[in-house]
Amino acid sequence: MHIYEILKRPIITEKSQDQVDLFGQYTFEVDRRANKHQVKEAIEEIFDVTVLSVNVMTVPPKRGRHGNRIVVKKPKWKKAVVTLAPGATISVFEGA
Repeated sequence: MHIYEILKRPIITEKSQDQVDLFGQYTFEVDRRANKHQVKEAIEEIFDVTVLSVNVMTVPPKRGRHGNRIVVKKPKWKKAVVTLAPGATISVFEGA
């Protein structure tokens, strides 16, 4: 798997922004086939930073609604929380 196929998008929420400020942890949606080692290599190569640890989790599928009667199923997906070395940042989350 190519490194640009591993990372899908950054997850920018209030909780993830607090993790960036307090702990230096960044959250990404990653390919469901990717493992910790592949995520670490991709982050280090794409953003040129040092990764200390990677936590990967699979988010279960959920049901949602469109209108009154239409029920949709949202697929499961995988996310990774990446802890960087002190002083390292990723500019995607900084708004630059």
